[in-house]
Amino acid sequence: MRRDLPTFTGVRGVYRPLVIADAEALFVAHGDEEVHHFWSSPAHRTLEESRAYTAGTLEMTPYSWALTRDGGECLGRISLFMGRPGVAEVGVIVRRAAQGQGLTGEALRLVTAYTFADLGVFRLWADVDPDNAASLRLFERNGFVREGLLHHNWRTHLGLRDSVILARFPD
Repeated sequence: MRRDLPTFTGVRGVYRPLVIADAEALFVAHGDEEVHHFWSSPAHRTLEESRAYTAGTLEMTPYSWALTRDGGECLGRISLFMGRPGVAEVGVIVRRAAQGQGLTGEALRLVTAYTFADLGVFRLWADVDPDNAASLRLFERNGFVREGLLHHNWRTHLGLRDSVILARFPD
C-alpha cells in the first residue's frame, strides 16, 4: 500500500516521494559500474532493467524518496524497508556526479528524523559492504554505529561478500 509521503526540503536539496518516472534518471546511477560496484547485483545494462528495479522497490516499500536539488530530476534515492514492527533498514544510491556534496547525508538525516518521529521505529539499520568506505563514512557521520560483521552474507557479482551492520536509535 502506497501512503502519502512528505516532501522534505533541506539546505542542499528537496527530497520528494519517488515515482516510477524517476527510473530513467536512476539509470544514471544503476547503470554506472563504479556506483553499482558494491551493490548486490551488477550495474544495469538497460533502462528497462532500471524501470523494473524501481517498480520493484516501489512495490516492496511505500517509503522511498527521490534525492533532487530542487524537486525536479532524481539524482538518487533513499528507501526504508520495514522488516518487522519498529525496525527498518535504510538504503541509498546516488549518481556519481552528485556524490560528495552533502545531498545524501542531508536526505539521510531528514528521513531518519521522520522514521523515528512519525513511523514509530526504534531501530534503523543499514547493511554496507566492508570495502565501501564512502558508505561507511556516510552512515557513521550521521550517527550510525557499527554493530557487527556478517561473513559471506551476500552472493553478488563480486562473489561472496561480507556485511557491516550499522544501526541508529532515537535520540
